[in-house]
Amino acid sequence: MSKQCPCCSGKSYQDCCQPIISGAKLAETAEQLMRSRYSAYTIYAISYLLDTTHPSTRKFYKAKEIERWAKSSDWQRLVVTKCLDGKVVDRFGEVEFMAFYLDSSGAMKVHHEHSNFEKIKGQWFYVDGEIVSSI
Repeated sequence: MSKQCPCCSGKSYQDCCQPIISGAKLAETAEQLMRSRYSAYTIYAISYLLDTTHPSTRKFYKAKEIERWAKSSDWQRLVVTKCLDGKVVDRFGEVEFMAFYLDSSGAMKVHHEHSNFEKIKGQWFYVDGEIVSSI
């Protein structure tokens, strides 16, 4: 039996985020990239997270800090609340999402973000995001 994908798409991991994270295929939409990045946090695929961050903003992220946050969080579920553009034919896209997790003390937290994405030469990248609310 196949394991459900952490991104809560309803698909199996092997049919959803795994081929994207492993590099077997590229995310076709901004939402797919965002979902695969969430899944990458759950499995600590830090290199993938850095590689899919836009080259212009990658310098602001440190692998050790990403890994520390990913490992100190018990990722519970992802809810995509809104997508604007970011489809196969688009160059830019926006995705709003809520990532639910338990922090290191076991308290439920919600990371609610509005993220911006750009496609360069057929590959989607996370550019930046604005925290809508963090509970």
